[in-house]
Amino acid sequence: MATGRGRALRQYGRGAAAAASPGAAIVGLPRPFTPAAVATGPRLGRAAGPRNRSRSFAARSGECSETVNAAIKSLHLTPSVKPKPNLCIESMPSEMLMKIFSYLDAVSLLSVGCVNKRFYHLANDKALDLRWIVVLKDKNGKEHVMEKANLSFKDTSVTILWYSTNWPCLDILSTLKLFGVTPLLPDQSRAPSKNGPRQRSLIAEYHLANLTESGVAIGADKLVQLFSLNPELLIGLWKEKNEIAFVMASLHYHQLLERSTLGSATVQYAFPPNKPVLDDIDPEYGLHDYSLHLDMHGRSCTYLCGTFRNLFCRKGDIANGYLRLPVVTLKDSTKHVPLTGTLGLSWETDALKGNVKDCYVMDFTLLDETGKPFWCFSAPVYMELSSKASTLYDYMGHMYTTDYADSEGKVCVEFVWLEETKEYFIVNLVLYISTKKVNNWYGTNY
Repeated sequence: MATGRGRALRQYGRGAAAAASPGAAIVGLPRPFTPAAVATGPRLGRAAGPRNRSRSFAARSGECSETVNAAIKSLHLTPSVKPKPNLCIESMPSEMLMKIFSYLDAVSLLSVGCVNKRFYHLANDKALDLRWIVVLKDKNGKEHVMEKANLSFKDTSVTILWYSTNWPCLDILSTLKLFGVTPLLPDQSRAPSKNGPRQRSLIAEYHLANLTESGVAIGADKLVQLFSLNPELLIGLWKEKNEIAFVMASLHYHQLLERSTLGSATVQYAFPPNKPVLDDIDPEYGLHDYSLHLDMHGRSCTYLCGTFRNLFCRKGDIANGYLRLPVVTLKDSTKHVPLTGTLGLSWETDALKGNVKDCYVMDFTLLDETGKPFWCFSAPVYMELSSKASTLYDYMGHMYTTDYADSEGKVCVEFVWLEETKEYFIVNLVLYISTKKVNNWYGTNY
């Protein structure tokens, strides 16, 4: 047994002594210290650990020569030199990154937000002190600026509610403008002041002349009546006085930062045209693999938040300038979607609150086959009683519909109300996408 231990020690000693020769490869010896070695150390097992080996050599050091012992001790007892850590901007604390980002302009912040998920959230976390205001202009050219607002953030949109007791009279107003506002000279060392110099970015402009005739009435309760102005705006009027009670805007996150910071006080930001990626292999290019994320909410509560994948359109379903994409169909009851709660849109002012039934905000995000946003909007809509009764065996309640349309397409939704369970079910949901939009996006010719 002693002979076996001595042979093992002599073999180890020869290997250790070989370390002195330049370029020698030492087999079976501990590797130099690296962070990766620390991470994988517990997996190496007993034979690879230097602790057990040094203990054995210390117990029987007399069996080796002084030269061999010195070589072994130099390998096992000399403290490892730690390499200098690789410093990079991503390893910095969030507080330091926020300080750096605070000196960037809007365009640079947009670029930083594309680096990774962490930078995206930091670049959008009040780095610009971004706010939204509405400016009412009367027929004499006088501006009335409204800043007091409540913000409600959802998965894909922000809903902004402005309210005041000092709204100008509706009869004298000509236009309403929605702006994104940022400080002209940002100073992170002090709290932002609304009286300091600021720059405006025009998001949308609306004409208020004959509002009750030009706007779309989408609902009412005992106190207010709601009028929708495309895109994205909702105005609540007091029933008794026909004056403004509040203004509400629903803004989709897609390209919201650009719209809110890169425009001017008079001109909206113009997005660069889409450059289609051509494909001459797929005969149905642009007709399949769409994904829809749909959020229905009443500003303070959410009724539906879901994603529908693998949407497609058959060539035979292209008609009247639209591609037809079925999402939920009447015949397939397994895909019928329940809503949580009773639909309604909540509002509030300094003194009063309310909820307009059958109204809600639809946040719509349609992605193309690569996951790129293809068609996005956030709009107040309403649900109305359908003239046709339900023909479904499982649903014998009243039918309701919601329709939305803009220049890029149409959305048609059908609901059934189940009196027994007091809930709505989406039993039919169909998208109609403009063929012009598809052809411009994909470079096709449908």
